[in-house]
Amino acid sequence: MILEFRRHRLRPFRAKMGAALVLTAAAAGPACAPQPKVEAARFASRDLSNDGLLKLASSMDPAMRALALRHDPASRAPDLWARPEGWGSLDMDDVPDLGLATETDAATAEDVNALRPFARLPIRPMKPFVLPASGADRARAVQCLAEAVYYEAAREPEVGQEAVAQVVLNRMRHPAYPKSVCGVVYQGSARVTGCQFTFTCDGSLRWAPQPALWKRARAVAERALNGYVDKTVGSATHYHAQYVAPYWAPTLVKMTQVGQHIFYRWTGPWGEPPAFTGRYAGGEAYLSPAVLGSIDARTQGGLMTLDAQGVPTERKITLAVAGEVRTYSVVDPTMPSGERKRVMGVLMSTRRAPTADEVKRINQSLEAMERAMDQKPAATAPSAATVAAPAAATAPAPSA
Repeated sequence: MILEFRRHRLRPFRAKMGAALVLTAAAAGPACAPQPKVEAARFASRDLSNDGLLKLASSMDPAMRALALRHDPASRAPDLWARPEGWGSLDMDDVPDLGLATETDAATAEDVNALRPFARLPIRPMKPFVLPASGADRARAVQCLAEAVYYEAAREPEVGQEAVAQVVLNRMRHPAYPKSVCGVVYQGSARVTGCQFTFTCDGSLRWAPQPALWKRARAVAERALNGYVDKTVGSATHYHAQYVAPYWAPTLVKMTQVGQHIFYRWTGPWGEPPAFTGRYAGGEAYLSPAVLGSIDARTQGGLMTLDAQGVPTERKITLAVAGEVRTYSVVDPTMPSGERKRVMGVLMSTRRAPTADEVKRINQSLEAMERAMDQKPAATAPSAATVAAPAAATAPAPSA
């Protein structure tokens, strides 16, 4: 067995570790014979760099290395994850800033963004979304999405504008965001902590859009709401310009860059297409203070009523668990599995009840099986010779 010393353990305690290795080598000598002082001096005069200590440690047997580690002050509380120094414990009350100033210039931000590589993970396209609304709701949804495309990427190439529109629709279908286009675009615009899309709270809306650029942004919004899918950004829910370095960027999966924007998705299954189970709720023409304040009930998942979420129910049952009585709604078992989602206070049946046609086919199969068994010839009775066979022929062999 080979035990390797981690370099980050040896660096701060080279001299102490060298002395520990000397003591270990002396203690583990043949028959524990004392080493002359000149031999100890020769050991102490060796190279105490990381490479030197690693080379010396590699010449020891496992027992000697274990003893040396026991006397190594740097290994008293080892970091089993080999994290950089200072990252063993983080203060969760403060937002991580990577050691940078709060306000970073564009050049510094671009350098920071360049240090973080793109994830080598597949970018899976989302399913098409066709806006199920008409009249005032549809007009307002197109207006909100066109504003996001224009004020976020007015001078980007068309593919960059399509990517921004895709992010808005991805958020609208993700459980963590409001369930309307305008609700996503204007989420947090009334909060003092900031908005989700900068143009909704930095005064950009005071400036009228240029007609030619607005016409192009509106066309992109119309296509997106009619089922167009931008496959370049997949399930991205976040983006930022390459000349800024937001604090949240290291916490997400860096997917790709389109034009001047870098796109991200949530980590793990939360950022994959199957997690986007949100249902469009409409109400585009009405932006409540709750939506603007980012506390809309549509972002709270289980706090919303089943009828508002469009989840049909078949019956209600009352269960007593650990002395607590609760009433649950049972989802219609005939609902397609792709439309099911977890909702507070709802039970999902793992198996659906068979339909009348399926019951009929099952009964017909059982009847056919019974008829086949009835028509099978009866087994012949054993002959007298077989019955009178010597008992020794079937008796088990004696054990040794």
